[in-house]
Amino acid sequence: MEPVIVIAGPTASGKTRLSIELAKLINGSIVSADSMQVYKYMDIGTAKPDKEEMSGVRHYMINEVEPDENYSVARYRERALECIAAITEEGGRPIVTGGTGLYINSLVYNINFSETICDEDLREALKAEAEQYGNRYLYEKLSRIDPEAASRIHENDTKRIIRAIEVYTHTRKTISEHIRQSRLEPPPYRYILFGLDWDREELYRRIDERVDRMISEGLVEETRRLVEMGYDKRSTAMQAIGYKEILPYLKGECSLEEAVEMLKRNTRRYAKRQMTWFRRMQEIIWLDMDEDTDMKEAAGKIIHHCLATHGIIL
Repeated sequence: MEPVIVIAGPTASGKTRLSIELAKLINGSIVSADSMQVYKYMDIGTAKPDKEEMSGVRHYMINEVEPDENYSVARYRERALECIAAITEEGGRPIVTGGTGLYINSLVYNINFSETICDEDLREALKAEAEQYGNRYLYEKLSRIDPEAASRIHENDTKRIIRAIEVYTHTRKTISEHIRQSRLEPPPYRYILFGLDWDREELYRRIDERVDRMISEGLVEETRRLVEMGYDKRSTAMQAIGYKEILPYLKGECSLEEAVEMLKRNTRRYAKRQMTWFRRMQEIIWLDMDEDTDMKEAAGKIIHHCLATHGIIL
């Protein structure tokens, strides 16, 4: 079974830099597992690597769709498997890199989130309920249907809450049960997972610095340009952290300083949720990270682990 390296971790943890250093050492190509980098025109707010940062390493699953398109985990999984197959057929090593736990789970645990269930009327009705009564109302509805799923989903993650309710409404089986059944079939690749582990306060400082850098690089202008292109808060991608906080500033509803502080706070909270998600994945080998970490040395540790523990020569 072909090995696939997975590098996971919270936002601003150095996943991109490490994966690129590793790719240069093992003839690798990177398959993004980031739910926002898949959207076009959204570069600064999603921290996409530019051509210089990519260092000639080929990247997949970036700039795939328009910002107003819904991009489901089922669609991601299908496309990511195509990319992994293409890389291996060309003699390269695929490296899945990102912080979207649901995307990584879909590959590692071979979870088939079926696209066959799609009820737009129900989705709109549930969205209306959330807007009228609040996210908590919808979250409690899911808790009654599927407490197991509710324990994994944040109450503000309306998209996933609606999806779980939709699946149950049409199949009378919870999404948790669907996931258990799909896991019975083994994945087509041997995934070896590595996670980047930071001291929390150090990570939060890096997040704050990243947000300041995004502002200086033109996040406000990028968001304004997207609005001028016709994308607003109703567009799927514009609900992402980094854009939803800037929109109120552009509308004159808050100051830039308030928007930036909100963005920093929301990003720190998101990083905490990411770490909670990845901590549940017992297969992850954790790499201790700090500001003095040499990424080339860290890449060497991954190569050594794969050989020493799994007998795999990368």
